[in-house]
Amino acid sequence: MTNVAIVFIVGIGTYLIRLSFVAAVGRKTMPEWALVPLRFVAPAVLAALVAPAVLLHNGGFDLAPSTNPRALAALIAILIAWKTKNTALVIVAGMSVVWFLQAVA
Repeated sequence: MTNVAIVFIVGIGTYLIRLSFVAAVGRKTMPEWALVPLRFVAPAVLAALVAPAVLLHNGGFDLAPSTNPRALAALIAILIAWKTKNTALVIVAGMSVVWFLQAVA
């Protein structure tokens, strides 16, 4: 089986799984006990995607600013997000710190 066929089959399977959820629940209102945990899905997925890129460097856990500038940039971005709650400022500040530390290192 070719890679294109595998990707196509997996894509159809994923689409059908999502469609079944929408078809089953789409016209009904969900109970509050089910909605409360769903509010945390997006932040949890984002954290799961970002954490390895920030905390791992050269295949290992690394928080030293001299060898892993992303860790310090993430800490600064978290502090700015906490204080300002301004997404654009967080992105600009975090990327600026990463680029600066990579240029200096």
